[in-house]
Amino acid sequence: MNGGARAAPPVHHNLCPPPESRSGGGDDEENTMVKIAPSILSADFARLGEEIDSVRLGGADWLHFDVMDGLFVPNLSIGIPVLKSVRKHTDMFLDVHLMIDRPGRYVPAFAEAGADLICLHLEADTPENIHAALRDIRASGKKAGLAVKPKTPWDAALPFIEEADLLLVMTVEPGFGGQKFMADMLPKVSRLKECAGNFGLDTLLEVDGGINPMTAALAAAAGAEVLVAGSDVFGAADRAARIARLRGGKQA
Repeated sequence: MNGGARAAPPVHHNLCPPPESRSGGGDDEENTMVKIAPSILSADFARLGEEIDSVRLGGADWLHFDVMDGLFVPNLSIGIPVLKSVRKHTDMFLDVHLMIDRPGRYVPAFAEAGADLICLHLEADTPENIHAALRDIRASGKKAGLAVKPKTPWDAALPFIEEADLLLVMTVEPGFGGQKFMADMLPKVSRLKECAGNFGLDTLLEVDGGINPMTAALAAAAGAEVLVAGSDVFGAADRAARIARLRGGKQA
């Protein structure tokens, strides 16, 4: 896919009233409510079942499942057969992130394979097809997520906000793990969180990319409620302690 071939949805500032500024001082309380979703892309696939068990027992809330097709992003990862195997192994909430071209084609297959939430990129197809895919996800009984790349403006998500149960703000360029956290994406998190609230929605805000205890605190303060962490969790000797520190937002 030519990444520039599809225009982003038109922006509609009038859909989102001006937000009130986030109040300070409540960061510690907010952070205790944050969900931690380790990304199995950073796990040892020779011991994947053990790896999943280790983060489940360590207190992880969700399991993040990254799917890449080599077209929408310049990398290949895992797909439906692995998801089916993971679903058989665990009852954890499976957060499936589709970094693939024209994701609506595969919504039924990923839903049937065991995803609990299917998140697709608004840049991956035409606005009409993204709307249809989000509706199909919900019609299958799954939660629907919408992801935005760093270069995509926050308000490009507004036309879809009422069809999404979760909004994922990428804080790295999608496609590879281990990248540096992009702190300049945090205002996007705050703006989308405020907009969802102004619409009366309980949409979850998720952040993916470069998460460690220090950046977890920043993301939670900006309004993120789900934090995806790959190498920071699976690279830790004590995963339970690391997950607790991510949730607590203490500096490494």
